[in-house]
Amino acid sequence: MVDRERFVIHLPMRAVDLAGAVRLARVVARWASVLTPADPGETTVSAEDEQGVRHRVFCDLRMPGGRRCLLRADHDGPCSRRPARR
Repeated sequence: MVDRERFVIHLPMRAVDLAGAVRLARVVARWASVLTPADPGETTVSAEDEQGVRHRVFCDLRMPGGRRCLLRADHDGPCSRRPARR
């Protein structure tokens, strides 16, 4: 079996603060989740000058079936593929 090479698309966007960047990243990641190859659970944000320091947007735990939890990275309670209603 030959492993296929994988590539990651980085889409820089600007926000005025970390909270704004996380909100924007959540919206973009959820929208992109309609695309089969998208993995919104891997979404992170970083400061432009510190791109090696990444802040996870969604929970990093895998759920049954291999998909990732789509709740906030610091959520309480069980993981879910649906964001909690506010």
